[in-house]
Amino acid sequence: MKNRVLFGLWLFAAAAVSLGGQARSAELSIVGTGDGLELLRAIAVEYTVRHPEVKISIPASIGSGGGIAAVASGTERLGRVARKLTQTEAEAGIVYLPIARIPSAIFAHPSAGVTDLPHDAIVRIFTGEADSWTEFGGANIPIKVVRREEADSTLIVLRESMPGWADLEFTDRSKTAVTTQESIQTVRDVAGAIGFGPYSRVLDFETTVLRVDGKFPTDPDYPSAVELALIYRDGTLEDDMKSFIDFCRSEEAARIIETYGGVPIRS
Repeated sequence: MKNRVLFGLWLFAAAAVSLGGQARSAELSIVGTGDGLELLRAIAVEYTVRHPEVKISIPASIGSGGGIAAVASGTERLGRVARKLTQTEAEAGIVYLPIARIPSAIFAHPSAGVTDLPHDAIVRIFTGEADSWTEFGGANIPIKVVRREEADSTLIVLRESMPGWADLEFTDRSKTAVTTQESIQTVRDVAGAIGFGPYSRVLDFETTVLRVDGKFPTDPDYPSAVELALIYRDGTLEDDMKSFIDFCRSEEAARIIETYGGVPIRS
């Protein structure tokens, strides 16, 4: 029952919030990372129920760097990122406001037939040393690796925190996904595929989220997570922006963040 409710909430959020400004004429567009996309869309839906006078758009991912560039240039007023600002970006007057901690996840197509792997097995998979799921008690099908570009926020966090990832070199037989959504879609659609990205409970409906050394992404001692934050240029904070930012740090938003598998950041 709980899973059906979560799936219904996701469908409602996807339908009610414009993916690119088509469903409603957006007055406040929040651009940037694909990490936490469904979560932020659900927050936007709840916000507009309370503030129908403010139109919110959460477009598809252009990456954290794209969000920073859009805000810095004044093209957009509010952005979303899944990495810390560089010193140059901060000194340029970009304000960084974290709202949630989102665990990183390793996920596979259900056909793989595995649910838990030790960290060294995962390293062997992504480097190409292992090429069949049978090596880990899974199905007799080949492993198909989906990776991300080096600037991806989840990959950066995995390299910093997941054992064996600091110097991991991906197999040259891997597919590079350019957005979080492409990575999820590829793993969802291709038998034997495995990838990584920010954890969302939506992944539980579409893929098999793997335990690493027996730990699930929502476990308190799971080692890897990204920080989802809103950004804007100092001196440009308008009433609609402040209202939405305040809501993202409210108890109502915290409940949505937790529903999607994240940890609220209130300070």
